[in-house]
Amino acid sequence: MSAAPSPRRSGAPDGPAGPEHSHVALGIDVGGTKVAAGLVDPQGTVLLRRSAPTAADSLAVLDLVLTLADSLLDSARSLHRPVVGTGLSLCELVTPDGQIASDDTIAWRGLPIQALLAERTADAVVEADIRAHALAEARYGAGRGLATFLYVNVGTGISSCLVLNGQPYTGVHGNALVLATMPVTVFDEQERKVEFALEAFASGAGLTQRYRRHRADTRRVEEIVADAAKGDPHATQILCSGGEALGSALAWLVNVLDPAAVVVGGGVGLAAGLYWAQALATARAHIYADASRQVPIVPAVTGCDAGIIGAAARIFQKSQHG
Repeated sequence: MSAAPSPRRSGAPDGPAGPEHSHVALGIDVGGTKVAAGLVDPQGTVLLRRSAPTAADSLAVLDLVLTLADSLLDSARSLHRPVVGTGLSLCELVTPDGQIASDDTIAWRGLPIQALLAERTADAVVEADIRAHALAEARYGAGRGLATFLYVNVGTGISSCLVLNGQPYTGVHGNALVLATMPVTVFDEQERKVEFALEAFASGAGLTQRYRRHRADTRRVEEIVADAAKGDPHATQILCSGGEALGSALAWLVNVLDPAAVVVGGGVGLAAGLYWAQALATARAHIYADASRQVPIVPAVTGCDAGIIGAAARIFQKSQHG
């Protein structure tokens, strides 16, 4: 699998960039496998970053988040960079006012995460990761200058976010992001019910789980890509069928929402090769209207820093510093 493109605005990982004394925001991205944090300036540049594997215990994850935050805040003070607030991106449902409403990956529902972060900086915001990623692309990436676009993230899971007038759409309860876990129900010729969930089939986790029936020790999508490159028919079929399923979902979203563009991010979504080629071809084939069939379907620009940048961007929005 090709490596995800580097963020367009990314400073050196171990050194500051930009004028001294200008303000920054602390962005933290909590995912299922890694917690990443960074100091971000209003131009979307990640000046310093820290990361560590996500712990198995949710309270240990919280300790890790606070440790990374304290380390970066110490660095900001030593560099004389005022921190206007902390934004946290989380792979869970999050209400419009920052309350965590699910515990599928990190069991923080009911914990005062925003309050704990606000004790360290002037302000704090918790945001769903897909909306943070979409905001990063709206302000600094492939969606910059577009009034309306669709952001789709394909990684361990799959989720989506509609961006309207440069702002990620939350829905009434903050739940307008569930693309791939809701099963599609059909019936076969014997009227037996068949349920299909896109995430279980086409996400990074879905691809590896399907391929394990052929090669039990598979742990990463990169292994499937490598086997496909060697001519393994099972690996090739897994990537092509997964890409076709994703492309059908992209076409469905375009047909329903009619966006100006579709921006695709995430480790799997940013990978070149069979999966991406099949997704593009299938999406084009299933988009109904002639005017929509040529909608740009492009890779995200902010790359692996999208969660950090988008979380920080929420703080800049709120503080009006960005």
